[in-house]
Amino acid sequence: MSISTLQFWHRGQLRSIENVPPTRTLLQLVREDMGLCGTKEGCNEGDCGACTVAVRENSNAPYKAINSCIRMAHSIAGQELTVVEDLAAGGELHPAQEAMVQCHGSQCGFCTPGFVMSMFALHENSKASGQVVDRPTAQEALSGNLCRCTGYRPILDAAMQMQFIPQLLLNKEQTIIIPRGLAAKKSSKISLEDDSTNYLLPGKLNDLLKLRRTHPQAQLVAGCTDVGLWVNKGHQRFEQVLDVTQVQELRRIERYPHHIAMGAAVTLEDAYNALVQDRPQLRAFAKRFAGLTVRNSGTLGGNVANGSPIGDSMPLLIALRANVVLMSTRGHREMPLEKLYTGYRKNVIAADEVLAWIKVPLPTAQEFSRVYKISKRFDDDISAVCLAISVQREGEALKDWSIGVGGVAATPVRAVKTEAICADSMQANSPFNAIKQSLQEEFQPISDMRASAAYRRELLGNLLQRFALDLQGHRLTSLQDWADLEVVLA
Repeated sequence: MSISTLQFWHRGQLRSIENVPPTRTLLQLVREDMGLCGTKEGCNEGDCGACTVAVRENSNAPYKAINSCIRMAHSIAGQELTVVEDLAAGGELHPAQEAMVQCHGSQCGFCTPGFVMSMFALHENSKASGQVVDRPTAQEALSGNLCRCTGYRPILDAAMQMQFIPQLLLNKEQTIIIPRGLAAKKSSKISLEDDSTNYLLPGKLNDLLKLRRTHPQAQLVAGCTDVGLWVNKGHQRFEQVLDVTQVQELRRIERYPHHIAMGAAVTLEDAYNALVQDRPQLRAFAKRFAGLTVRNSGTLGGNVANGSPIGDSMPLLIALRANVVLMSTRGHREMPLEKLYTGYRKNVIAADEVLAWIKVPLPTAQEFSRVYKISKRFDDDISAVCLAISVQREGEALKDWSIGVGGVAATPVRAVKTEAICADSMQANSPFNAIKQSLQEEFQPISDMRASAAYRRELLGNLLQRFALDLQGHRLTSLQDWADLEVVLA
């Protein structure tokens, strides 16, 4: 196996580490190659947050707290890396650390470095933007961190308290001006015909397409929130990796008169923020999709291309009638998202193609859309069932039903049979019994660790009934409704 040199910024210096295999994780790099063992390995699958570190692309970019255990080391080429050992300066603790001490936020301490790094990113970003850190903001920032010792109250207290702790000494190493374009310059040296480079990190779309044509055997990666599991849990190794995250064209969100186009390398956090901008009712779902550390790394394109039957993006995008654009050096083709899949984790993407864009229609004034996620944990968990429904509401008449479902088949699916029985004359206050029965009978879900087949069918019917209540204007039909009410009453 060929090996590569990785360059990144750390403590104000440009670090260069040689002999980094393509599937070496960032956590392995930090602990084993750099000898910084404050960052912990917990679950090794991006669930617990003990491995959290912070990265940023340049001195003007925000810090992003990410799970280092499922992030490929080479993905931070040209970026700045901050780990827990970097926070204290001149004997003074960073406000995130000092707040944890003052609020007694550390229990056994194993998860504490991860919490501190999430708090560090929150502190630096909120300080730069002037944002006040309240309890909901703290909860969201720590949604990817788990503590198994006791309650979260003192940790949340610390996350809110740190903004009032003066930072007596400024660590100048943290204010280094990171030149823009380092990663692009590094990637521009890649020969499109060179088979010896084992981690390909193109900066332009044309280069990506050429590399995909000449290296069809390379494992395509983005945020690695799934591929990282294949490496850590499945013990898979790839001779060559093709990373799309630095392709500038695919990092953009473009707005057009009738739709938005999101590049495949747009992070889940940025993609959902764009969707929420047009459809504010998706805000709670966007935050529940995954913890912030996962949303900071994972990409919308990766989630869609991976095609997990329990991936939450796809049911929503299907209901919103999204299209995907596949590109290669031969040209491009566009199709409805649900047509992308042919079976369990199988799709129509050719060996020389990449999924480049997801196009989502803008909402009309008549659109009524909802998405419901049922999972064992409220935060940072995979769905047992995800149901998304969009209709056009003209007075009391409901037209143009579009229903996306996850967790009930080998792929994310569109409920075409159920849509067919939804007559144009249906009223918002009509009995939904026929639709409910059709939805429950259209799919044959399996029983697994998350839910039984019978439970999934029951959920489909109950969530359809919940959609009917939402249509009729009922309140307090969800945990989020109750949480919002508690905030108002407080």
